Amino acid sequence: MSHQPQPDFSRRDLLKKAGHGVLLSGTLAAGHAARADVSEQSQASQAPSAAPATPPSGSDAASPSTALGKLFKGHTLEADVVIAGGGMAGVCAALAAARNGASVVLIQDRAVLGGNASSEVRMHIVGADASGARKNSEARESGLIEEIRLAEAMANPQRSASMLDLVLLDRVRGESNITLLLNTHCIGVHMAAENRIAAVTALQRKDEKVFTVRGKVFIDCTGDGGLGAEAGAIFRMGREGRDEYGESMAPPQPDNKTLGSSLLFQTRRYDRPMRFQPPSWIRRFDKCEDLPFRGHNAWEFGFWWVEWGGELNTISDDERIRDELLAAALGVWDHIKNSGRHPKSANWALEWLGFLPGKRESRRFIGDHVLTQQEVQRGETFADGVAFGGWPIDLHPPKGIYSPERPADQTQVPLYNIPLRCLYSKNIENLLFAGRNISTSHVAFGSTRVMATCAVVGQAAGTAAAMCARGGVTPRTLARDGIAELQQRLLKDDAYIIGATNSDPADLARSAEVRASSETADGVAANVINGIHRGTPGKSNRWISDSSQAMPQWLELRFREPQRIREVHLVFDTGLHRVLTLTQSDAYNARMVRGPQPETVRDYDLLLLSGQNATTVAEVRGNYQRKSIYRFKPKTADGIRLLVHATNGAPEARVFEVRAYA
Repeated sequence: MSHQPQPDFSRRDLLKKAGHGVLLSGTLAAGHAARADVSEQSQASQAPSAAPATPPSGSDAASPSTALGKLFKGHTLEADVVIAGGGMAGVCAALAAARNGASVVLIQDRAVLGGNASSEVRMHIVGADASGARKNSEARESGLIEEIRLAEAMANPQRSASMLDLVLLDRVRGESNITLLLNTHCIGVHMAAENRIAAVTALQRKDEKVFTVRGKVFIDCTGDGGLGAEAGAIFRMGREGRDEYGESMAPPQPDNKTLGSSLLFQTRRYDRPMRFQPPSWIRRFDKCEDLPFRGHNAWEFGFWWVEWGGELNTISDDERIRDELLAAALGVWDHIKNSGRHPKSANWALEWLGFLPGKRESRRFIGDHVLTQQEVQRGETFADGVAFGGWPIDLHPPKGIYSPERPADQTQVPLYNIPLRCLYSKNIENLLFAGRNISTSHVAFGSTRVMATCAVVGQAAGTAAAMCARGGVTPRTLARDGIAELQQRLLKDDAYIIGATNSDPADLARSAEVRASSETADGVAANVINGIHRGTPGKSNRWISDSSQAMPQWLELRFREPQRIREVHLVFDTGLHRVLTLTQSDAYNARMVRGPQPETVRDYDLLLLSGQNATTVAEVRGNYQRKSIYRFKPKTADGIRLLVHATNGAPEARVFEVRAYA
């Protein structure tokens, strides 16, 4: 990696020169802690915090009258965990932190949650199942992202893009521990010390408010890494050279190039010819050969390969990139409609055009570990693994749509774990990150960047942040001393970590005797306490009742001695071998079940057993979720019975896991 001479600004000089935030103020410098790790492109855009060394106090903390204009009023919020960015990583981080007992402020700069999956961009969420390319494998993510996918599929058979926005908003609003700030931009940070964030400054322009949001732990889920960069967290942009990590897929020399951004569009077929008159400024593609390797014979859902900007700075040049993508996207549609090469498009018309680029790559933070190509390709599991990936290493030519190369070079990989050391900053002690900005090489990023992987990383980061806030420790200390506890907490919350199994000493079910009304050879009743809640190669890891026997079917756990029970967890089968996501592509959607998944137990009763007596603690009808938790007044019981009355279509009952807690 080459390095340019850098301005010899001390941190104190920068604090004097800059305003609320270095990234917005126009004061450009390179953070001294990052000098060995930033590429040429990022040197001009990275700087230490430009905020006071200690956070101001009171309602005037943000000094809006002098810094932002007299109309802005200052407000102060405080939380255990402060999260910037409300894409899939940020939403899952917020939900995870809140459900693990932390107070959370979630700051999102758009009017909707979801990031690239939202109605503003409309990219479908993909992940470790490689959109179904990973055959005979239950690789779809579980945990919070599965909860969201199942809720959206149930609520949205019409495939409205706005319904996912609503599902996400409803999930976040449903958590009393979360304070949500929409249309709010993080514009600066206050540092408690050079290596510790005390608060962020957030601007809500429409409401003429500026917030000082104090926190114990901060998570940057912004994608572009604005919060962390403001704080002086070490990051880089561009591609490492082949020799830096010994990666065969890296370019020979380091450079500033990245994956580009994309604009999607949707079209609709009418019962009559529909005319399209393009603006004068579109890019022209007169022949199909002008779009080499870029198939365009299905039109209802645009093309991800309308991509550009990889040779620019995808942060500072975002408006220019957006304008060029508009010209390119409309040029592709003009080619389809008006070139004469696609006469069947006569009755099709443009229904929706994205005006917000779906960004793939910008800053990547540096943590205590940098995930590399080799680790992804060999399916590394790591002792501190907290999430998993499996999307191919998916790299694109920086020239995007104007490149004569294929629009993507995909290399299939096995499932692999992502370590906690990739999710916290090397030099800012209370900063975690989740999403496409985690600590990876550019090549490994080609796999980790997709949204379902970002979501499971978000759940891991949010859970870790809650534990750090509660215990008063840093993420680095948690990675060293508390990783087993974190992994067990994630498994309890239905996350998957390759190689990790339930060893929770508080789970009373682990030592129970299990029997069932019927079972199959590969679906024995005892599987529900084997510690693995998905199918793995050669093992179903679930109870499967005999499909030849009619419902109801039952599963029963008996304790060795009576136990005081107040909480029971159930994990059902939701068809993790099948793709499931909101997509505007008809062909992709045809491979999914848009509604309750047929394998899932729909109607059931949960009973506590005491001798010959049974007490019903839950009667459930119409279930479609994978994970269910039941809490009730403590009761003494010597067993638990799950009585299954019906599924959402399958002839047999399927249950992955039962847990019980005092």
